[in-house]
Order: sequence, then C-alpha cells, then structure tokens
Amino acid sequence: MFKKLCSVVLSALLLQAAAIPAFAAPSAEKEAKRAEKVRTQLAKLGTGSDARIKLILRDKTKLEGFVSEAGASTFAVTDGAGKTTTVEYGQVSKARGNNLSTGAKIAIGIGIGAGVTLLIIFLYIASQD
Repeated sequence: MFKKLCSVVLSALLLQAAAIPAFAAPSAEKEAKRAEKVRTQLAKLGTGSDARIKLILRDKTKLEGFVSEAGASTFAVTDGAGKTTTVEYGQVSKARGNNLSTGAKIAIGIGIGAGVTLLIIFLYIASQD
C-alpha cells in the first residue's frame, strides 16, 4: 500500500514538473514578441516629423520626439533639439505615438468646416430678426 501511494505521489510530481516548462514561454521568445509588437506599432506610425512618439525604455530612460528612421532591428528618434538616438526594438518597454491618419485629418477638417458653416447660418438668421 505504501509503495503504491509513493508511486502515485512521485508520478504526480514528475508530471507537474514536466508541465511547468511547457506553459512558461522562454524569455527570448517573449522579448522577440515584444520587439515585433513595437516594430508593428512604429510601422503604422510611419517616419517623419509628423510621427511623434513617447518611449520608455527597459532601463527607465524616457525619450520623446519623432521617428526619423526605422530599420529592421533599430529605429531612430529625434528630439526637439535635433539630437538623434538610435534604439533597438527590444529595448522599448512602452511606446505611445501621436499621428493622425489621413482619414482622421479629413474628418476633422470636414467637422470644422461644417461647424463654421452652421455658425455663419445661425448669425445670419439672428441678424435678420
């Protein structure tokens, strides 16, 4: 009876020990996924002075500026003073970009135009009374 109990407990422990590494992703794989996510975000943002970005790197360094260049493994951020810093995608902890798409810019322009038109119509009607 004791041998069977020991065998069952030992088998359960061995199965558990074998299952834990299967569920835990290696850190290199996690870093590669994070780098790919940052690369995708920057591809959507684009490059140039309109591609504003705020970064927090893994060493807690903060960068703010625009993406001046984007390569396969690194990208360059230029701040307001013109200083360019090259950053690897894997170094980025958080990235926040500010760049409106062309459709969003057109929608904002149409909204402003409609607002001004309605204001002119309202002032014209109010002046007629």
